[in-house]
Amino acid sequence: QVQLVESGGGSVQTGESLTLSCVPSGTIFSVAFMGWFRQAPGKERELVAAIPIDGMPAYADFARGRFTISRDSARNAVYLQMDRLKPEDTAVYSCNIDDLNRASYWGQGVQVTVSS
Repeated sequence: QVQLVESGGGSVQTGESLTLSCVPSGTIFSVAFMGWFRQAPGKERELVAAIPIDGMPAYADFARGRFTISRDSARNAVYLQMDRLKPEDTAVYSCNIDDLNRASYWGQGVQVTVSS
């Protein structure tokens, strides 16, 4: 069973940056979608950014202009560069990769904490 291994979370001050990485432990064939989600305490999980394999990156309103999603197609890895972080960005961030056979893979989640 392929697992998504995430790294890069941590605690930062307002205005600082973090880069999250998500690397599969094995090969995922026919990737259709790659994305990052987050869930803050007491809130529902929400989409942060996504890259459809045949489309352009898309961002939630709160992420647009501050976050950048990118991928390494050779490794099926996906990254999230987060700049100008705010306390309201504090959450557990998880990556997701779906393939064309509707298999869905999720990372274990990494904590991002932004203090003022």
